[in-house]
Amino acid sequence: MAILENAPVFHPKEFICGAGAAFTNITITYPIHKIMFRQQLHGIRLFKSIDQVYKEGFRSLYRGMLSPMAQKTASMSIMFGMYDHYRMYLSATTTWDKRVCDANAALIAGCMEAILCPFERIQVLMQDKKYHGHFRNTFHAASALKSYGLREYYRGLSCVLIRNGPSNAAFFLIRKPLKQMLPSSDTPLGNICTDFISGAVLGASISTTFYPINVIKTRMQSKMGGEFIGIIDTYNTVFNERNRSWRKMFRGVHLNFTRSLLSWGIINASYEVYWKLFTSDNDGIS
Repeated sequence: MAILENAPVFHPKEFICGAGAAFTNITITYPIHKIMFRQQLHGIRLFKSIDQVYKEGFRSLYRGMLSPMAQKTASMSIMFGMYDHYRMYLSATTTWDKRVCDANAALIAGCMEAILCPFERIQVLMQDKKYHGHFRNTFHAASALKSYGLREYYRGLSCVLIRNGPSNAAFFLIRKPLKQMLPSSDTPLGNICTDFISGAVLGASISTTFYPINVIKTRMQSKMGGEFIGIIDTYNTVFNERNRSWRKMFRGVHLNFTRSLLSWGIINASYEVYWKLFTSDNDGIS
């Protein structure tokens, strides 16, 4: 009973702010992500990927955006909301050190985000050039997977779990200390800039570290039906196709780093802006 009495009340603020930050980010960065995706899947160079997207025209530029928009808004909502909820819950119901509570809350939030794996799965199919004439839209792609069973929607789940938990923990544990290393500012614009810079550097670094996992995930999720091939076997296939070159496993990482700088800068700064709109406390999240 004492544990239940100490448990924090559920608050929707962090969920709403996370969703708002994701919506802002996706609207701006989706075209960059599409170019990077082509490099990940086909192992082609940057300018060839840009040329492919350019030749497909503006109408195809935002093709498949509905799935990542829905996935990212829900994902960021869960990431920030569940992290904050479990951080407070663990602090109130355990005697763990604050950083241990924060790390575990981030890991839990990351695993809960994996529920949204079907959105990533459908996004991969919609962005893959070989399926352009196969699916009319996102809903058609989602419907087409139905005949393969529920498991097909979660193809690549193992990669998502390996990526989400540790990356969430790194983000939330380093986020505030990194911001505190930057010059402080007393102006709203200055605070937005420091939030953008700290989020950008941290997010891009984490994204680069886990880039090969995303390459493997993309390959796993680009397949419809048939045998479910595990991470190790998929890695070996991709690695061999790229002449056993670890450097080629990072093909597209430069654009990914640039996109992540912009993306996580926008997410971090927008989250704080939205958060401050919901509260009179201007200190940011704890």
